Amino acid sequence: MGGFFGVAGKKDCVFDLFFGTDYHSHLGTRRGGMCVYHKEHGFDRAIHSIENSPFRTKFDKEVQQMHGNLGIGCISDYEPQPLIVRSHHGTFSLTTVSKINNTEELADEIFKSGHSHFLEMSGGEINATELVAALINAKENLVDGIRYALEKIDGSLSLLLLTPKGIYCARDKFGRTPIVIGHKDDAFCAAFENFSYKNLGYTDYKELGPGEVCVITPTSCTTLVQPGDKMKICTFLWIYYGYPSSSYEGISVERMRYICGEKMAKRDNAKPDVVAGVPDSGLAHAIGYANESKIPFSRPFIKYTPTWPRSFMPTMQSQRNLIAKMKLLAVEDLIRDKKLLLIDDSIVRGTQLRETTEFLYKSGALEVHIRPACPPLLYGCKYLNFSRSSSEMDLITRRVIARLEGTENVSREVLDEYADPDSERYATMIEEIRKELNFTSLAFNRLDDMLDAVGIDKCKLCTYCWDGKE
Repeated sequence: MGGFFGVAGKKDCVFDLFFGTDYHSHLGTRRGGMCVYHKEHGFDRAIHSIENSPFRTKFDKEVQQMHGNLGIGCISDYEPQPLIVRSHHGTFSLTTVSKINNTEELADEIFKSGHSHFLEMSGGEINATELVAALINAKENLVDGIRYALEKIDGSLSLLLLTPKGIYCARDKFGRTPIVIGHKDDAFCAAFENFSYKNLGYTDYKELGPGEVCVITPTSCTTLVQPGDKMKICTFLWIYYGYPSSSYEGISVERMRYICGEKMAKRDNAKPDVVAGVPDSGLAHAIGYANESKIPFSRPFIKYTPTWPRSFMPTMQSQRNLIAKMKLLAVEDLIRDKKLLLIDDSIVRGTQLRETTEFLYKSGALEVHIRPACPPLLYGCKYLNFSRSSSEMDLITRRVIARLEGTENVSREVLDEYADPDSERYATMIEEIRKELNFTSLAFNRLDDMLDAVGIDKCKLCTYCWDGKE
């Protein structure tokens, strides 16, 4: 995924930029970057790897040396950014949160129009942010260029574009990812996560609508392109991605997770001794479940985070699995001879949760009941980088379905049956997953209950990874 933060202030913005960007560290694992503009010294940029050290430790030097009253920063899960681009628009810096599915087609079109080259990244792919810059540069002015980029990209795109006069902010045309604007006496800021500016003295100013483009300066926030009326914001922002203190479309992440757990408890008939959450994103769902069911909440294992803050930071799946296992520390007195009900945000491949379950059995658990906070994932995400899996067969659901149907080429009609929690095919799939992962029992949250827990119009929520509906 990734996140970003921008500041336009009357005074030096580097302190706010540094901490505002750092507050997005939960959204990315690969690189961090900052770029500032100073009226005398121009643009100044730094990009560092954050794979083995957090953002804050990598930019201590830059905080002391960078100066400017305008700046953008990012936490990137993939490409190095922000970029500095010199074009007929002048020089600007650009950072994006995007997933571009039609990269090759766009690159071919740009080459045909006279663009000479793109710089390849180490994996041989085009830097997505550079591709967006090329699309912007295809038009006569920045606003038309930004609108063109939003329209041409198949996938999702939100961006911050820094110029000497201000920062352009553009939200994805379907609002799949958020942009919020904060304000204080001498500055405006733009962020992915609205909690990121609260401790810096900013208050909520506005949330951009789908496809909305605005520009912030030290004294103003001006809408240049009005928002559209169709939204498909990612529901996983509440289930998993979002930090507990965040809110999107006015809906608190933490509160939504409590409600989500409550709804799961109302449909459940399990009788465990305790309810627990897989740290960290499963904890709030588990609290909601425990509050509703009156079954005690407990923390039978603890996530060790000082040196490995995220389980999927390594790039290799085998390393991610190993780190996930190493991070879980048992509180054996809370596990031994207990029947546990465990809530995780989701099941993707199933590898980590199976190992977690085995870990609990070895620590003396009598039963381990698993309750994912979202429905079974049947489709790979087309709009965010939730998983960079090369095939939908990496999903445990699709592997089980292929085994049950005798083929990987399953029709959409059959997949619709597997997505229906009241169908026989769905029940068979769940039981096969339960047996494969060695759970005592398994029950996924229902899609209708999960969407009710969010509490906004269902037509505004993206549910593609669960039901394939765009």
